[in-house]
Amino acid sequence: MKHPFSDVSAFRHDPLELFKKHSSPDAAPLVRLNLGPSPVYLVTDAALAKTVLKADESSIDKGRLVHKLRTVIGTSSITLSGKEHQRRRAIIHQHLARGIMNDFVPQIAGLIRRQAALLVRESSFDAHEITAPLALRIVVALLFGPGALTPADESALMEAVHVAEEEMADSLFRILPRTPWRSLVKRRELRKSRAIMGTVVDRVRNRACSGTLLQALKELDLSPDDMRDEILLLLLAGHHTTGNAAAWLLYYLATEPGLAARLAEEMQAITSDSGEIDPLKLPKAELSLRVAREVLRLYPPFYWFSREVRTPRDLGGIRLKRGTSLIISPWQLQRNDRYWKDPDSFRLDRAYNTPAFMPFGLGPRACVGIGLGLLELQLLALELAASCKLEVLSSVPAGRPTPQVTLLPPRIELRLRPRTEERTWRYVA
Repeated sequence: MKHPFSDVSAFRHDPLELFKKHSSPDAAPLVRLNLGPSPVYLVTDAALAKTVLKADESSIDKGRLVHKLRTVIGTSSITLSGKEHQRRRAIIHQHLARGIMNDFVPQIAGLIRRQAALLVRESSFDAHEITAPLALRIVVALLFGPGALTPADESALMEAVHVAEEEMADSLFRILPRTPWRSLVKRRELRKSRAIMGTVVDRVRNRACSGTLLQALKELDLSPDDMRDEILLLLLAGHHTTGNAAAWLLYYLATEPGLAARLAEEMQAITSDSGEIDPLKLPKAELSLRVAREVLRLYPPFYWFSREVRTPRDLGGIRLKRGTSLIISPWQLQRNDRYWKDPDSFRLDRAYNTPAFMPFGLGPRACVGIGLGLLELQLLALELAASCKLEVLSSVPAGRPTPQVTLLPPRIELRLRPRTEERTWRYVA
């Protein structure tokens, strides 16, 4: 019989390998993980994972593993359940859905071009060091309007967000408590980080434009602290998630033969006479959408979700008691040869209408930014492929990502050069 803590070390130091170890085709639908005296199961079956994620919250809901995040992001949508969660989610979803085809395309495309105009002057750059701040600028622009974030604010916010993400990762993976002294040090660091983020958020709120997501959030009539927590969540969720995936997208643009040329042709087909992307044609830009989805399959922003059984029930042939934790790993399901041919390879001939594809989750508690995340990746692929040439300078294949709250890419060193002088001038303009 295994020790009840025998998986703790693997869970803290290499959860990807732990999840992969239990992803064989003959694995049971539910695999017990030895993470302490309370029962924790990894859901290895895609259909069962879909059932769990779509279950009514009176039966299966966010549990103690998610509630640990309250020390970092407070009472925001990710830690709430019930009517208040639904109320906040509805407002955010409505605004994002309305804006994607109206305002977001030119805003995001413009930010990508301005970033490219800077990169073509550099001898090389690390992909994630560029895509993470770019994703943050996009989120801030949609939250507060263009130009709301100054370079000084961006630098302060990036550093504070980094501290918060490290604490979130430690909270999620920690099974045993810290020593009192270490706990005190970490609490001080987190308080300082939250204070910096709060100061920047308050300052940026004063520069917010009408018609932004901030104005929509004001309809919720939240307290100042709750409003700050909700904005902080949006910054955290939209920052490294898309930024991580975008780094891998640049890697594949540089390493997949012929991919950039095909994307450039697709860009030409959906560009209006003014030289801008026609938002109404984007849903038909199948190649760039497939590129975005395949990157998200290989490197899902959230590589595991947690749910908790609220009422005793039978699941996967096991009677689960109240308080049982369920872990669902998109990384495990989306790289499982039970569901995918050649699962570790980048391929654009796949079908994604399967329960085994869930980079943003499924059901009523799926990430509200699904459409926005796909749009950012799609536009990045189209804009850069049409205008630039990417060359990878670091090792191929690239190393494995580092699991924290999200999957942090390894160093991917790239060089960006313009395809034509004409397109470069469009960037500068």
